[in-house]
Amino acid sequence: MDPAILVLAGRRSPATDPLALRAGVTHKAMVPVGGEAMVGRVLRIAEQAFPGAALFVSVDDAAAIAGDPTVARLTAAGRLRTLEARPNIVDSVVAASQATGFPLLITTADNVLMTPDGMRVIAALGREGGADAIAMMAERAAILAAHPDGQRRFYAFRGGAYSNCNLFWLGSDKALRATESFRLGGQFAKHKRRAVKALGLTTLFLFVSRLLTLEGMFRHFSRRFGVRIVPLVTPDGRLAIDVDNERTFGVAEEILARAG
Repeated sequence: MDPAILVLAGRRSPATDPLALRAGVTHKAMVPVGGEAMVGRVLRIAEQAFPGAALFVSVDDAAAIAGDPTVARLTAAGRLRTLEARPNIVDSVVAASQATGFPLLITTADNVLMTPDGMRVIAALGREGGADAIAMMAERAAILAAHPDGQRRFYAFRGGAYSNCNLFWLGSDKALRATESFRLGGQFAKHKRRAVKALGLTTLFLFVSRLLTLEGMFRHFSRRFGVRIVPLVTPDGRLAIDVDNERTFGVAEEILARAG
């Protein structure tokens, strides 16, 4: 069974993102990368991955993305539905899941280097069973091989350092428990102190002390949240490079130009 696909395209704050301000748009999701708005590119990739899947975009203002050609085409064809984003990622995902159902594949509008194969691989692992939720990760060497300036922050574990690919598979509503880790902790590599509230002191200690492997840490996460969460490590380092700022915007443009 193909998953429903949810693209998160809402604004994180009322202030206009610097990339959006420079591009003259209200939402970062509408910033052109490689000549195509980010949200349109990601939706097109999702469509290629699963031609028959239901597509959803979570955004605080549907009109802000309505003019994108891919959004307009998919909406007119009845393939795409826009959902109202909530003030934070967790509430947006929980609210959207009422419409999307499960299994659910979640990514972000700035994930412009995602590929159809990347989406299909995580969905295939989900279909095998045995996991309530899956998070795609890439190892530091693979990311730096894709571009030496592609990522500067990594989660360091015993045996390697990784970054997430902003691609998640949820098998059922039970997996929504795992999303609670993002309500306060968010991107742990940037906000380790805030992560205490989300993960607890024991988990945070294991994380910062690098006593566990990546797989071991995910087993610990699973016990804490009462769901089986597993990592999927992709060899394609590009998938861990999203467009957060001017630096990563330039990196994405370079990689896309190189790919032709």
